[in-house]
Amino acid sequence: MSDIDCITVDPRGAGQRLDRYLSAQVKWGSRSHVQRLIAAGCVHVEGRCAKPGTIVRAGQTIEVREGLPAVPAGVEAEAIPLEVLYEDEYVMVINKPAGMVVHPAPGHWQGTLVSALLHHWQGPPPGLDPARPGIVHRLDKDTSGVLLIAKDPATLADLGAQFRRREVEKQYVAFVWGHLRPATGMISEPIGRNPAHRMRMAVRRGGREAQTRFQVLEHFGEMTLVRLWPRTGRTHQLRVHLAAMGHPILGDAVYGGVRARRGRPLIARQALHAEKITFRHPSTHALLSFTAPLPADMLALWHVHGGAGARAQLDNIWGFH
Repeated sequence: MSDIDCITVDPRGAGQRLDRYLSAQVKWGSRSHVQRLIAAGCVHVEGRCAKPGTIVRAGQTIEVREGLPAVPAGVEAEAIPLEVLYEDEYVMVINKPAGMVVHPAPGHWQGTLVSALLHHWQGPPPGLDPARPGIVHRLDKDTSGVLLIAKDPATLADLGAQFRRREVEKQYVAFVWGHLRPATGMISEPIGRNPAHRMRMAVRRGGREAQTRFQVLEHFGEMTLVRLWPRTGRTHQLRVHLAAMGHPILGDAVYGGVRARRGRPLIARQALHAEKITFRHPSTHALLSFTAPLPADMLALWHVHGGAGARAQLDNIWGFH
């Protein structure tokens, strides 16, 4: 039996939705995590199961049964190697390889980051959703690079709040088609669901605010190497913004970046890499930065198609030796 915590709704919380009120307490993690606790029947108001949108009143008693049900069927721990860039009792930072799905879903039950974490930790940490243990943010399946993970509900809530306040800086690099100009700039175009292709996103009126800052690092051949800083976190944001500019990411089959040379694609996935992340440690409050090196397939793309000066250019941009 899980431990049960009881809290009394204070007057300042009266009138709030239950999920908002509990997520503001920090202890139970992010709002999405609180919603999953509620959906699993772990939250009672005045002794009765409640819904996320239940409006709480001052003086009411809320019972929260810490922890979620056992790992869902189909989600299993797997001995998948992880490239750990940093880990302590609060957070973990990894370099996710291209091709790895972050959390299980129909069609992707095995080989996920969640399965690797469950094996690495020998089960989900207490209080975290076993289907998404500590997942603060995501990277697309075919995007490689730095990923930040929380190891307890309070850390999950803290990091989630940093993301919402736009205090976490994410830095990416990508190879795009064409000579991207100007050399620096900000893409500010709203993004929403593509009405003609519901699995895709698109720049469209009425979409959610989306901003991406960019800096061109090098032009070579038909391509541009560009560094990107998303200020917002919309689905497929970088891929959609670049495609809307007429410069889709190389290898992006969804947004027009697949082109072959001599009958062969230049790269087997979108050439997008989460290079660096900067955030404040939830316990020490120290500002931390972690960097993942450019993966082998993107290095090969640069060497093969970057021309005779490719190695010297790499040394200049990344300080390789």
